[in-house]
Amino acid sequence: MALGPRLDLRQSQQLVMTPQLRQAIKLLQSSNLEVAAFVEEELERNPLLERDERAEPGPDAGRSTDPLPAAPANPDAAEAARSDALPAEDAAPLDAEWDNVYDPGTPPMGSGGRADFEDDLSGVEALAAPEKNLREHIGEQIRLTFASAEERMIAANLLALLDPAGRLNVPAATIAAALGCAEAAVESVRQRMQRFDPVGMFCADLRECLMVQLKERDRYDPAMAALLDNLEMLARRDLRGLQAACGVDAEDLADMIAELRRLDPKPGASFDAPPAPALVPDVIMRRGPGDGWVVELNPETLPRVLVNRGFHARALVGARTREEKAWVAERFQTASWLVKSLEQRANTILKVAAEIVRRQDGFFRHGVAHLKPLILRDVAEEVGMHESTVSRVTSNKAIATPRGTFELKYFFTTAIAGTAGGEAVSAEAVRHRIKALVDAESPDAILSDDAIVERLRAEGVDIARRTVAKYRDALRIPSSVQRKREKAVPA
Repeated sequence: MALGPRLDLRQSQQLVMTPQLRQAIKLLQSSNLEVAAFVEEELERNPLLERDERAEPGPDAGRSTDPLPAAPANPDAAEAARSDALPAEDAAPLDAEWDNVYDPGTPPMGSGGRADFEDDLSGVEALAAPEKNLREHIGEQIRLTFASAEERMIAANLLALLDPAGRLNVPAATIAAALGCAEAAVESVRQRMQRFDPVGMFCADLRECLMVQLKERDRYDPAMAALLDNLEMLARRDLRGLQAACGVDAEDLADMIAELRRLDPKPGASFDAPPAPALVPDVIMRRGPGDGWVVELNPETLPRVLVNRGFHARALVGARTREEKAWVAERFQTASWLVKSLEQRANTILKVAAEIVRRQDGFFRHGVAHLKPLILRDVAEEVGMHESTVSRVTSNKAIATPRGTFELKYFFTTAIAGTAGGEAVSAEAVRHRIKALVDAESPDAILSDDAIVERLRAEGVDIARRTVAKYRDALRIPSSVQRKREKAVPA
């Protein structure tokens, strides 16, 4: 067979991941905070992109917005003198002299106050001192407590070795060897610093931390000492064993455990802890007419941007070189694509959220027991999208409902088959039912995992024992043996 060159015509398809397509995918799976940060960066980077600050027309849209409306013409002093009637208070002559008039409500010049003579004191909060962090708070107590330079040096070193929870994991001997001082001096300073505010800092372990707090409350006695020596029994909820170890009855043990629960096991963790950020929903759901639901996007999470086409036209005319024209065209294309991506993202979120609300109507009306099994394929087939697109839409998104604010991922649960070919049940509804059964059990009739399986199968849920154990562990519910020990002694 002879070898030679030839031409063939072939047709094929391939998906090219352009930068614009990657940007659209990234925006689709990002949260509203990440999208807002990205839009802010684009507003600074792209001069053709600007914020849309147009307000929606309200009831006062037709009224004049002139801050200085025309005042009625006031006569001068000569016209007022020729008149037979005295001028009204608000129609005084413009050339009247007020040098000899004193208004007691007006502060004299140089006496302070606001420049606009308003009584609003909302700026007083800005004069408050900023909040101190934990190390600054401890540093002030060190300067007020220790007088000698050696003690302050040891205290400063202990403060530097403190972990975020308030623990001091370095032994006193190691610190003394590093500082070249006596171990007794380090231990003395450490014990005094344990009484600093918050109490329980600079302790080596949990037992010592709780002991210091109990001594500060004058609640440390031999029974409490025995309880602290057997914290592992408390973790196992072996209450009968704790009664024997502490030498107390059930009522005293319950009081001691309640006292421990009022203590702070990590006194340093809550001092500098920032407040939890509020979960801002992307979608808002409310009741509509005809006993239906109205689903709409949250306007507070929608970035409003537009392309300044007038500036683009002027920049294109003013561009002289080919590079300048190419740069303006590239900026215009980037701005237009961003606006289009944000609009497509909003429409996709609204479409997917509306389908989720339609399928989980029973949950919104009757509660978690009526949550239906739902997977990504079900929603994707209904809205005409790929499963990966639905997965990106539901990531990092929340919806505000009459039953609270939930992540969109919450409504996707696996299905558990029903007995005798019955209707499948959502896994989240089964977990809710397991928790309800455990909460309702009596101390004399603790339900084992096998008993819970029988109860659920009687209700039409075909579930295995290992699945019940897995759901129970996920709900942090102790085993039947531990619950029997815990409920044997009334807390």
